[in-house]
Amino acid sequence: MHTKTIGGQAVIEGVMMKSPEGWSVAVRDPQGVINFKTVRTTNNHPFFRLPLIRGSVALFQALIIGIKAIEFSGNIAFQEEGEKPLSPWSMALSIGMALVLAIALFKFLPLLAATGLGAVYEGVAKSSFLFNLIDGVTRVFIFFLYIMAIGFWGEMKRIYQYHGAEHKVIYAFEANEELTVENARKYTPFHPRCGTSFLLIVMIISIMAFMFIPQEWTFAEKLLARIFCIPLIAGIAYEAQRLSARVKDHPVMGVLVFPGMLLQRLTAHEPDDAQIETAIAALNEVLKLENPKQESCIQC
Repeated sequence: MHTKTIGGQAVIEGVMMKSPEGWSVAVRDPQGVINFKTVRTTNNHPFFRLPLIRGSVALFQALIIGIKAIEFSGNIAFQEEGEKPLSPWSMALSIGMALVLAIALFKFLPLLAATGLGAVYEGVAKSSFLFNLIDGVTRVFIFFLYIMAIGFWGEMKRIYQYHGAEHKVIYAFEANEELTVENARKYTPFHPRCGTSFLLIVMIISIMAFMFIPQEWTFAEKLLARIFCIPLIAGIAYEAQRLSARVKDHPVMGVLVFPGMLLQRLTAHEPDDAQIETAIAALNEVLKLENPKQESCIQC
């Protein structure tokens, strides 16, 4: 089994694969040709690889790389004339808008729901457990609605198939098998280290973490505390997911990862062979980063 950790993300008509050396995105254009963008990344300072810290760093990096990968895939899949990289201001604006939307959906609205029920039912207002349980359940409910809503976008079905292809190919790689369509096809499209599962773990940990926030605080203070807790919760969730991947055959871990694996039935679908081939191409390109002569952007 490989010790190298490979992650990934489905994009428009393609897959992005990430290794410790960098990342590569493979996208099919309307003619069926696979186009690549491969970027080498510098290793983080040892401080940023410490437990708990590395989870927050990984989350921020995933956001930036994800935006760049989706931008590239959109340019290729929709054949926009000339790839124009995001400027620093555009990147900052995109990240800022994503963060504002995330805070509004998964911090503000759940807290508002719990506060509203607390105003009606005194028992909710006085019980930290009930208050944060309602907050957490509302957050998970909104997450489910969000996933279902974006599923109505026509392109999303194929993105979900590429998501399944990404998982199948990573499974084949982790099993040290030759990266072929035949070898990858037999694996499940659901993976315990999936980002969807990670987000669900974050939400579960949030319920417990937010119980330490004093009930007598104002709405604004509770909201700010939840925002400031994001790095810590992301760090804990990251370590929990890494542990679940290392001891995935343990029955206790099987119970813990089950909700995330179940949720992936909405976000990771069975791919066709061409989609698996694209995911393999992305992984092969990112593995070439072990070769210092790897080009930063290539096309085949």
